[in-house]
Amino acid sequence: MTRSFTVLAMIAGLWGAPVWADGSTNAVFNVAIRGINAGTLTVKGTEQSGSYSTTGVLQSGGLVGLVARLKYTAAAKGRVDGARFQPSRYDENADTGKRKSKTTMTYSGGVPRVVAGETGTLNPATQKGTVDPQTAIYAAFRDVNAEEVCKLNVQMFDGKRRSQVRLANPRDEGGMIRCDGEYRRLKGFSAEDMAEKTRFPFNLFYAKTADGRYRVEKVITQTLYGNATMTRR
Repeated sequence: MTRSFTVLAMIAGLWGAPVWADGSTNAVFNVAIRGINAGTLTVKGTEQSGSYSTTGVLQSGGLVGLVARLKYTAAAKGRVDGARFQPSRYDENADTGKRKSKTTMTYSGGVPRVVAGETGTLNPATQKGTVDPQTAIYAAFRDVNAEEVCKLNVQMFDGKRRSQVRLANPRDEGGMIRCDGEYRRLKGFSAEDMAEKTRFPFNLFYAKTADGRYRVEKVITQTLYGNATMTRR
């Protein structure tokens, strides 16, 4: 799931926020690139007694699915204290239609260890405090309190690369709250990737829920293939 979620800039984290109540998330988003249906993103998660578990599926569909059938599935679990996540395990399965791969990371004291899958130039032992892709995605898409809207700043390590997402500047727009965000490639990317582009701006839109909290309804981001839109079903 790493590469596709990175392209969509769907990485987020919330540090130092109030304690969350136990709960669950079940969100499905339609993904379109340049107005063409590209697939779906499904994010599920539960929190209970200081622990969390989450799964995600990114699957191609529509016209894009006719050209390239892609499916990424991921699962993560660990401890959560307020909005501070400390993963204990991450599993990813990728199927590009031509190649299948698996990645597994475990954590000890906040330090990731790649126990299955390819590694890159970064030493995982130097990546303490980062979160895995699925944990970051779950943190981005679960409901938040009003004071937590647009307060995102996280660094992620996917086993090969380190990246960062920041979200800020909340403002009302069309009955929702719009946030300005930026995804940034940091380390472990190829020279070609870094020369191609290092910053990907995006906007995230929250809507107020019946219980007075806020949830993500839409994301608009720039990708190497054109503007992408994710809309909650």
